[in-house]
Amino acid sequence: MFDALVRGLQERATRAMPAEQVKEIDGWQLRHAPGCSWWVGTVLPHGFADQEELLLRVVEAEEFYAGHGETPRFQLTPGVCPDELDRILADRGYWWQSPISLQVASVEQVVARTPQGSLRVRLDEQPTRAWFDAWHAVKGHGGDTRAEWEMLGRIEGSAAYACAISGVDVVAIGRTVVDSGWAGVFGMATMAEARGRGAARSVLAALAEWAGTRRVDGMYLQVECDNTRALRLYERMGFTEVCQYHYRLPQTIDDLPATRVGSQGFTSQKAPILNLPRPQDIAITDPTCT
Repeated sequence: MFDALVRGLQERATRAMPAEQVKEIDGWQLRHAPGCSWWVGTVLPHGFADQEELLLRVVEAEEFYAGHGETPRFQLTPGVCPDELDRILADRGYWWQSPISLQVASVEQVVARTPQGSLRVRLDEQPTRAWFDAWHAVKGHGGDTRAEWEMLGRIEGSAAYACAISGVDVVAIGRTVVDSGWAGVFGMATMAEARGRGAARSVLAALAEWAGTRRVDGMYLQVECDNTRALRLYERMGFTEVCQYHYRLPQTIDDLPATRVGSQGFTSQKAPILNLPRPQDIAITDPTCT
């Protein structure tokens, strides 16, 4: 039951951050999302298989991303992804990266924590230019604005985009997507001058109220485990952790071992396990920022 919950939430999240191209391999999703935040274009390996089949799927994923001139990145969740996959990727020279906390709360809990004197929040069911500009000002990091805008346009579920307003200025934003009884929270961002004033809590409460009108009982979000500011915010709003997951990626494409795959199986020259420090310079930002 627990594994099914986690798997279901993570698959909802991929639909709330839809890649431009998705290739399915027996439960695995190979996602290609050029110009978007990199976690939108990672491998979601939820289908189980034996060790030999797992290696074949890893190689197919590597070839898929190589064909797009990209680095393969795998999202790994204990109990939901194949147990041997993490070791196989480590043996092939993949770094361990970015532990993420998957958290849930009831809509009722979040609404009940609406801050006193909360800011006015405007809700729209499509992304507005004001919403997007505020997101990009805080979280854009010089990315491809057209690609991010087009990603929002691919969302098929019912969605709400929240802007907390102070005077005439948008000071905090967030979005939610309803999918099969759950509302996922994404795109949380607060202008520096508005932090500590309850702006993000006002946004979360407004999104929860909106989700409640869609007969949704639960909310979920994903946040980096070392993002202490965000973790405190979500705890105050009633969210609790259900699991952690992480990513693996090669330090460079050249780190990938040569592997030949044929009709009779495979041969592989394994790369040594990298007993090196985790690469802090490639940590991602709060996944709710997308």
